[in-house]
Amino acid sequence: MVLTEEDKARVRACWVPVSKNAEVYGSEALTRMFTAHPTTKTYFHHFDLTPGSCDLKAHGKKVIEAITEAVNNLDDVAGALSKLSDLHAQKLRVDPVNFKLLAHCLEITIAAHNGGPLKPEVILSLDKVLCQIAKVLVSKYR
Repeated sequence: MVLTEEDKARVRACWVPVSKNAEVYGSEALTRMFTAHPTTKTYFHHFDLTPGSCDLKAHGKKVIEAITEAVNNLDDVAGALSKLSDLHAQKLRVDPVNFKLLAHCLEITIAAHNGGPLKPEVILSLDKVLCQIAKVLVSKYR
């Protein structure tokens, strides 16, 4: 998927409140993912997965910060997330489908904070970016 300049502008604009409230958006997206897709919890057996827990807030913030790095480098997402890609492929070995599940839960979280459904063109642009991020994160799996 090719990101147009319009896609990049839409994503950057919708990402501003997300990046400013990383802990909130990240922990809510993770909570949604763990609730809707309980098998994703297997990678977090050492976490307190209670909604609003310190573990979810801290990890949610890390997730949003990583995506923010990608959003800030839309012309080189692979370069921006290279170390994170290595970590997920070589050490964590997270099931690649989980990135897509989290992306969907994040889109829902953004919409909920936006007061309802996002405009179709924003969803499309955001989806393109989140798919690109997921693709980068699994690019080093063997």
